[in-house]
Amino acid sequence: MKLPSRRQQVIRVALIGVAQALALLLLAWILPGMAIDSLGGAIVAVALIALLNALLYPLLVRLTLKLALFTGGLFALVLNGAIVVAVSNFDQGLAVDGIATGIIAAFVLTIAASATTAIAGLDDEGTYYLTVIRRRARRRAPADVGDGRGLFFLEIDGLAADVLRRAIESGHVPTIATWLQSGSHRLVEWECDLSSQTGASQAGLLHGTNEGMPAFRWYERDSGRTMVSNHLDDAAEIERRVSDGNGLLCEGGGSRGNLLSGDAAYTAFTLSSLRGDLRRERAIDYDSFFADPYSFTRTLMLVTLDVLAEKRALWRARLGRVQPRLKRGGSYPLLRASTTVVLRDLAVYALIGDLFAGVPCAYATFVGYDEVAHHSGSEAPDALKVLERLDHQFGHIARAASLADRDYDLVVLSDHGQSNGATFKQRYGETLEELVRGLSEPGMSVDAAAEEDEGWAHLNAALTDELRDSRGLSRLASRRMEDGEMALGPGEEEPPAGAEAPELLVMASGNLGLVYFTESKHRLTREEIDARCPRLLAGVAGHEGVGWVMVRSGDGGAIVLGGAGERRLDGAGGGQLEGEDPLAHFGPNAARHLLRNHAFEHCPDLLVGSLYDPSTGEVAAFEELIGSHGGIGGTQSHPFVLAPAGYPVPDQPLVGAAAVHRMFKGWLAQGPGVGLN
Repeated sequence: MKLPSRRQQVIRVALIGVAQALALLLLAWILPGMAIDSLGGAIVAVALIALLNALLYPLLVRLTLKLALFTGGLFALVLNGAIVVAVSNFDQGLAVDGIATGIIAAFVLTIAASATTAIAGLDDEGTYYLTVIRRRARRRAPADVGDGRGLFFLEIDGLAADVLRRAIESGHVPTIATWLQSGSHRLVEWECDLSSQTGASQAGLLHGTNEGMPAFRWYERDSGRTMVSNHLDDAAEIERRVSDGNGLLCEGGGSRGNLLSGDAAYTAFTLSSLRGDLRRERAIDYDSFFADPYSFTRTLMLVTLDVLAEKRALWRARLGRVQPRLKRGGSYPLLRASTTVVLRDLAVYALIGDLFAGVPCAYATFVGYDEVAHHSGSEAPDALKVLERLDHQFGHIARAASLADRDYDLVVLSDHGQSNGATFKQRYGETLEELVRGLSEPGMSVDAAAEEDEGWAHLNAALTDELRDSRGLSRLASRRMEDGEMALGPGEEEPPAGAEAPELLVMASGNLGLVYFTESKHRLTREEIDARCPRLLAGVAGHEGVGWVMVRSGDGGAIVLGGAGERRLDGAGGGQLEGEDPLAHFGPNAARHLLRNHAFEHCPDLLVGSLYDPSTGEVAAFEELIGSHGGIGGTQSHPFVLAPAGYPVPDQPLVGAAAVHRMFKGWLAQGPGVGLN
């Protein structure tokens, strides 16, 4: 594959220039504060604006980028408008009465350029990526990266293997479908751990172990600390616990938009690497990303379009009386657009820069699909549209890989899937916390850990990555930054200093619930729980929205309780079943997953799984999410790996993220065509 020829570039520039000139003429006819004398005058104005942008804008954006980022791109619009005004001051054919009119004109020019490339079938994004990034990336070629084949891992957060198969059949992922049809890749399904969520999965995938992580958030009795996988301090602590220095990316690799770094040498908006001694060299040049005068404006336009798409999807769901359905107002539309547009494009930009710089391996997380599927459902039309656009970006990455000096293979994978269904609260009118409170003893304090949308953490990580070293913005940034971390979004409220912990703490991770007796320094047994709260175990296990409850027996073994039976998993009487098996519908490895979780130091006193209906695949999340993950039941436990041809896959089923990590490490060490042990 080749870069566009000089003739193709000239045609592209000419088409865009004419379209922008016509757009300026139309704008001058509509807008009172702007005038152009003729089509020729409009063409001259467009040419002068382009020339001034080429000469001044890269320098201006380098000087003011942090301010532009901090203002959500609005300051970049001011710069664009100022350049239009400047041109009008010495071009007699163009008259602009002020900065506001200049900003409108600059925005219209961006729309005209984007519309022209779309209508004419020109790959505007690809042209930008394959020319600008290639030139800039070579300025930072890593030292001593070797000359073998490179391997890049592209993670689609939250996409189940079955959902991908149906998306291939429906034509939503033509790039992936072409790879499979051509034989360049094959689809391999694997089974993730309990808990089925990004924190545990990425710990296993990137570092080879997720021991001790019972859920996305959990409570530690010895310290009284609540751990949340996507908090900066907690992500750094998790990496300290799981890293042995030999992570997936330890050989000069790059980590892009992940929770953990995989011991990468280069990171960009990776949460664990934004704190203290785990900070790595940042290998993304935000200045270069926005060096094009219309990059900020184009990004704002795409964000606006995605916000409108979310509003349209919500109204269609309301008019069609689609159920289940969530309220999706407030800041969610903007968060959604940030994950589906801004974070996606930053990750693609960083990866293509890595390709041209010769980085041997990289891992990037694309969170947009997971964000939309949480609120709409894993196969809702708007979720599949996000997947379709992401597939298009994978095409850009593949084309860049074919132009890089090094040979590369691309691996597409997911860390977990999602299972759909009305939430526990929607079905029964109460949350898990409220159920526990109603079953506790009079006077007992019961509280739930606050929930936080995962997308805010990734967006804040990208902003923190750029703004944290900005001295000039220290006063302004301090209003939106907490302890050096960007803090957009509602966040999780921390209890006031000195506040007593509730006697019962309830946490949720999708359709997995955790209940802790915080006053105890050890995990309570079934008998101790019954003594403290006689109604709790029977009440929770017998609730129609609960599938199973795991507790510790008096001899230290694990017992799983259900509404009509119980099952011993180990210890005295291991495997013994009384009544109906609570795990009958949760898959052949359910007992194995629960027993492993039972051995974790911070396993809760009650580990609770929601109902699972095998006929519909539905679960009942304890969080307010239509598409959820974190527990077991349905497609949430079955992600995939799109393996390049020639890279071997073990004959036995891949169960657990650590097993996939070992496979990936074998690929990196031995390359394609070599058998795995």
